Amino acid sequence: MTKIMVVDDDKDATALFEEVLKAEGYEPITVNDSATAVAIAKRERPDLFVLDLMMPEPDGFKLCRMLRKEPEFRFTPIIIVTALNDTDSRIVAIGAGANDYLTKPFRLDELYASIREQLNNR
Repeated sequence: MTKIMVVDDDKDATALFEEVLKAEGYEPITVNDSATAVAIAKRERPDLFVLDLMMPEPDGFKLCRMLRKEPEFRFTPIIIVTALNDTDSRIVAIGAGANDYLTKPFRLDELYASIREQLNNR
């Protein structure tokens, strides 16, 4: 089963992600503390990451860079899902190593399409 790790400090958001990812047949791994995300990722070996940007240290930009520095995650797809809808944030996120960038609120079919595309491009 494809593992998708969701990192967001909002527990309601991760609970919703868990529900919608399970409904599509994915195995969600939810993390609400970005400081522990890399260690959990090394243990769980997800096939794809979904990261929020606005979190306590490290924020999503830094976490994306941290994941890209790890050899085992250098090519693991990262999708940013955030309320930040400005061009600068999008550019910084892509520069940090994100593969895609979705803004909240998003449609579920948009999320599912992005996940499928990123997994197919791995």
